[in-house]
Amino acid sequence: MTDRLRALVVYAHPCEESFGGALHRTVVESLGARGWDVDDCDLYAEGFSPVLTAEERRGYHDVPQNIEPVRNYVDRLRAAEALVFSFPVWNFGYPAILKGFFDRVFLPGVSFRLEDGRVLPNLTHVKKLAAVTTYGGTRMRAFLAGDPPRRHFTRSVWHVTRPERMKYVALYDMNRNTPAALSAHLDRVRREMETL
Repeated sequence: MTDRLRALVVYAHPCEESFGGALHRTVVESLGARGWDVDDCDLYAEGFSPVLTAEERRGYHDVPQNIEPVRNYVDRLRAAEALVFSFPVWNFGYPAILKGFFDRVFLPGVSFRLEDGRVLPNLTHVKKLAAVTTYGGTRMRAFLAGDPPRRHFTRSVWHVTRPERMKYVALYDMNRNTPAALSAHLDRVRREMETL
């Protein structure tokens, strides 16, 4: 067992009975088995609104007032030492609810700060970062499309956290995976969370 850490798991899938739901449960159970404090943030179950309003956009750079509409989520993010996102890739992107989470919660003064026009990391207390995801198409199809979720996660999210350890655990070609392959991937996710 490692030192006790506080992990925020951000889950973005509307169907708990889906394979995405199974991945989410595996993540939460594996981290809990390590003795970590897990804050399980199910965006759909919590009714998170992904819509950045006109008022929020106008006050986007007004630190610290900009956090008021999403203070609960900001507080949870600031308390996390590990950050794990569990989501499917749809249309070569994040589900809208997760994209909205980044738009509304990863704010100036929260995930980054601007100094002389430069974006500097502001979530450096996050020591461990992971994404657990699935793609309908093959890895080649994702590559040819530029794989926006992987690029955003491994560049932008990495940049604002600068973690000691980062993992991007993806299962491609969901449209043709067998039950055995799905089971093997759940085992892989369990192992990856045990070594995060």
